[in-house]
Amino acid sequence: MPEDLPLSPTPAERTCWLPRRRDSPRAARWALHDFLLPHPSGELLVFTGELLVTELVTNAVQHCRAPRDRLIFVRFRLSPDDTLRIEVHDADSEKPSPRPASTSAESGRGLLLVQELATQWGCCPREGGIGKFVWCHISPEKAAA
Repeated sequence: MPEDLPLSPTPAERTCWLPRRRDSPRAARWALHDFLLPHPSGELLVFTGELLVTELVTNAVQHCRAPRDRLIFVRFRLSPDDTLRIEVHDADSEKPSPRPASTSAESGRGLLLVQELATQWGCCPREGGIGKFVWCHISPEKAAA
């Protein structure tokens, strides 16, 4: 007879909705920080994870071509091999792409950071056809490097 296992004290997934405001990247960082700290591998992932979630949410806040009242959906998932998946969903269907930034530019490097620091990243259409989500994976080995 199978036993009911107790729920894990450290859930493997967390989601949140954020407004499209300038303070939302900070809120996403705090949410990720709170999610990762109880996990044994959390300390290895938190610095890179906070940097990349900041970049992805900032892109959604600044570049989304949708009504201002549309929210940003963020999902964090930690797989059994301790790979962190970050997803940032918005209501704009246009896929982002890294672009060259001049050395004097004050912005434009976010996706280049994602490209360099994540083990994988990409962009997919959202279910239902409205918008997209940008995702990235961070492994403890890559984050610690």
